[in-house]
Amino acid sequence: MSVEIKTTSIEPIRQTYGHTQRRFGDKPATRYQEASFDIQSTTNFHYRPLYDHQFELYDPDHTALKMCDWYAFSDPRQFYYGAWVANRDAMQKNAENSFSFFEKRNLGSRLSDEAKQLVIKTLLPLRHMEMGANMNNVGIAGDAYGTTISQAHMFHGMDRLATAQYLSRIGLLIDDTPGVVLAEAKQLWMEDPAWQGVRRYVEDSFVIKDWAELSVAQNLVFDGLLYPYLNDHLEAELDELGGGDIAILTDFMGDWFKDGTRFIDALFKTLAAESEANREQLNRWIQHWHERAVEALEPIVGKAGIASSQALLAKRLTKLGLDTDAVASHY
Repeated sequence: MSVEIKTTSIEPIRQTYGHTQRRFGDKPATRYQEASFDIQSTTNFHYRPLYDHQFELYDPDHTALKMCDWYAFSDPRQFYYGAWVANRDAMQKNAENSFSFFEKRNLGSRLSDEAKQLVIKTLLPLRHMEMGANMNNVGIAGDAYGTTISQAHMFHGMDRLATAQYLSRIGLLIDDTPGVVLAEAKQLWMEDPAWQGVRRYVEDSFVIKDWAELSVAQNLVFDGLLYPYLNDHLEAELDELGGGDIAILTDFMGDWFKDGTRFIDALFKTLAAESEANREQLNRWIQHWHERAVEALEPIVGKAGIASSQALLAKRLTKLGLDTDAVASHY
């Protein structure tokens, strides 16, 4: 007896969901496209937010910038929730290995007193800034229009929470009397004159109403001036003082900043390219917050650190199609 096996090919009626078909055509969509584009509600709102009656639940007027299509922005990392979780899981495992390596070999005991004081005075107070950055980005996610923009800021905000927690762990690892170093760093944040400019900058950012301006102030300008210093100059300063082992604990911050920069640059390049009015508004915000950020950060990072960061920020702005005059005039 012979058995004949036949196969039948079944053609699907359509290749993708309706919302991706309308935007990308009737072809298989990526997971990022399915989870990100045109899924935000746009009609049939039953009420306005009780906390802000002048806006709809999802309202493009939360910013002065205008876009014909808010979904013109696409995250170059293609992060939807599942992809972001998988990526950050790998990043966290690398960070945990670094912290375990540092703790197992008791490398904190090898730090010179000068290096430890530099960490306490320059790095640890930033955990409070990172909590502010978490609040800012989560707030942006609540007001931004279009899922591609709001979800990217939400992921960015949760990354900032993780950074604050890792900075706290650094303080615990180098502390012979657990809790004292973090208390000292908090005291610096609250009372030290050198930190009051940064503290004021963070607190003033909490009341920025326009989500795009807030992203300029926090993610483009402030982080663009601070993180190059942390990733390059501070590491060199610690190495000279016998604290090079701290780089094991802060290495993840450099990787995270490079990753986040990709989405921030893509966002503002898209917003600036939409219209001359958008570009001019972005330039005004950059000029204002750049002046504030330089004034706030200079007591912490020094003139040389600020100048180097400004040069890098100017190069970024050029690539984004934005003016560099306000940045270039300071270095």
